[in-house]
Amino acid sequence: MMRLSLRFIVPLALALGAIAYSVAPLVDELTLKWFVRDLDIRAKLVASAAQEPLAELLTDKLRDKVRLQRVQAFFNRMLQDERLFALGFCDDAGALLYKTQALPGAVTCRAPGVPAEESGTVLKLPGGPLHVAASPVMVDSERLGELLIVHDMSFIERRSADTKKYIVYLFAALGAVIALITVVIAELSFRGWIAGIKALIHGQSLALSPEPKARELRPIARDLDALVRDLETERRMRDEAQISWTPEALRSILREDLKGDEVLIVSNREPYVHVRRSDRIETQRPASGLVTALEPVMRACSGTWIAHGSGSADRDTVDTNDRIRVPPEKPAYQIRRVWLSNEEEAGYYYGFANEGLWPLCHIAHTRPVFRASDWEHYQAVNRRFAQAVEQESRTEDPIVLVQDYHFALLPRLIRDRLPRATIIAFWHIPWPNPEAFGVCPWRNQILDGLLGSSILGFHTQIHCNNFFDTVDRYLEARVDRETYTISYGGEPTEVHRYPISIEWPPAALARQRPVAECRERIRRELGLAPETRLGIGVDRLDYTKGILERFAAVERLLEIEPRWIGHFAFVQIAAPSRSRIEEYQSLDARVRAAAQRINARFGTPVCQPIVLRMEHHDADQVYAHYRAADVCFVSSLHDGMNLVAKEFIAARDDERGVLILSQFTGASRELVEALIVNPYDTEECAAALRLALAMPPDEQRDRMRRMRSLVQEFNVYRWAGRMLLDAARVRQRRRLAGATRRAAQVVDLRRV
Repeated sequence: MMRLSLRFIVPLALALGAIAYSVAPLVDELTLKWFVRDLDIRAKLVASAAQEPLAELLTDKLRDKVRLQRVQAFFNRMLQDERLFALGFCDDAGALLYKTQALPGAVTCRAPGVPAEESGTVLKLPGGPLHVAASPVMVDSERLGELLIVHDMSFIERRSADTKKYIVYLFAALGAVIALITVVIAELSFRGWIAGIKALIHGQSLALSPEPKARELRPIARDLDALVRDLETERRMRDEAQISWTPEALRSILREDLKGDEVLIVSNREPYVHVRRSDRIETQRPASGLVTALEPVMRACSGTWIAHGSGSADRDTVDTNDRIRVPPEKPAYQIRRVWLSNEEEAGYYYGFANEGLWPLCHIAHTRPVFRASDWEHYQAVNRRFAQAVEQESRTEDPIVLVQDYHFALLPRLIRDRLPRATIIAFWHIPWPNPEAFGVCPWRNQILDGLLGSSILGFHTQIHCNNFFDTVDRYLEARVDRETYTISYGGEPTEVHRYPISIEWPPAALARQRPVAECRERIRRELGLAPETRLGIGVDRLDYTKGILERFAAVERLLEIEPRWIGHFAFVQIAAPSRSRIEEYQSLDARVRAAAQRINARFGTPVCQPIVLRMEHHDADQVYAHYRAADVCFVSSLHDGMNLVAKEFIAARDDERGVLILSQFTGASRELVEALIVNPYDTEECAAALRLALAMPPDEQRDRMRRMRSLVQEFNVYRWAGRMLLDAARVRQRRRLAGATRRAAQVVDLRRV
């Protein structure tokens, strides 16, 4: 029977190998066509964005040396895009006048009279393939020359290699499964165990069957179940892009991959706050990117959210166990509130977390402050939350999602109390380089706390790399960058990139009026004329958000373009934040003073250039402003992701509006169709505002459509789903390791 099985398996393996070999070239060809088409579109967008400023540099009455320097500086700023390889400019006679240093000699100008090609060309050079596109530069219908745009295509080869690898894995897995099933069926048929196989086909558990023959099948059934689960997990990881990421998809992951395992979320900020207004209790949702991202996830997954109860009426609304069911309109999960004294909140939250870790991790040139008393409160509060996690857990192995820099010690504390828990810690702010992090007096304790996690997540790969470097510098740990793991006593910690996003479609969008009505209503509320162009900024009042730099750009725009005075207003929604901290009090005063000065200088009776709203706005109000605005300006000086940029894109179902985005946000690595700026460069930001206000509707639509497609695909459910799939993989690996240990123990006992 075994020989007959092998006669089937060998031809099958050869056939699958031949199929894989023949499919790989077709995949290569299709992949290349898709990416070349995308690079053609991208080159047109780059050329369109560079058209006006480049034409001005070429036509200004400048000395040749000065013009060369300015064109080179302009090209160098454009090359901050990681995919752009080189730039050049050819005059109408076919001479290469300007180029960046990396422009290959093989890239030449088109001879006069030769018609321009509609799409780019691919050059295969020793260093790797390049995509070259030429776009005309025009001024008032006069042709100045052509802009050469060269993209690096090496990433296509890497993705193609990955695709080939996955194809090989797929066919290998198919061959293994078919071969294993063939061998098992042959062996079982030979022994006459047909009844056991029928039970397996009908979904009955062989391991639990009382029949003697079924008991003999237990090892095979366990191996088959384990193999199927492993293959299903791998399939999900490979086919992640094919999943429609929705709350239902998350529930499916919990049900199928995690078998309905318990999920707990721990964060400082709670998703719903109860405050007392005169004689009534009001429910508020905090203006927080973390809450915006996680609240829809918790709705989908259910479970318990453990958070600090900070509302003035929070104690009045919980039950005897400090729990409350939310959302109020349709309860789907529960909040467990943890109470802190004023001294604990001052030391843990305002002190160590926000005067120490926050400025330490953000490169915003604010000196971090570390006090021993704050550190003691930080440790005590982390222990308090670890106790709450243990109390709320109904099982020994829950999935615990620990959120942000307030709980750097919590993963290790939970690990000590619940050794079998799967702990996912997500760091929502940037992680600095080792030199910057070394400033913290308790750096080793923080690293030890985070390495209690099963999985540690950051927004970008840069932050992951910084964390690897930091651990390598300060701890005696084994850092494996190939497998993205760090071993520091006990189980290894996986470190991965999980770019956070928003729910799609946003719940607030369903309650909005049409864009035209929002534009008319918001302008009427602000006392502006219907034709007034409107900019919008939405932030917490924080020195990392670049609000003063944003105001400086508006002021510079009005200086260089006086025609916008009285016709352009910028609305800044700034929710007060951490007002107990002196640095935030100073920022409040400086923001108000800057707005007053600019309004005094450029204001008119009918239009103030800066409209400052220093108060909390709910989601419906914010989305109405997004839909009414012509421009959204995100000028963060350093930001892990920034969800305002993605909210603005989601709000614009009319596919209009322009996003200006700081290069120092995590979002800038995804939303490349935005106007990417350096917020410290006032001239560049003012030029971006001018470009945004003059951008044609067709270009707005092209940019917005691509960004909306990305935000729709990479939504918050995908962010959470990827972490949960990784958690399922970790838990499955742990179960298999446990089964292997138990099997080895049984073998040892039998030998004895």
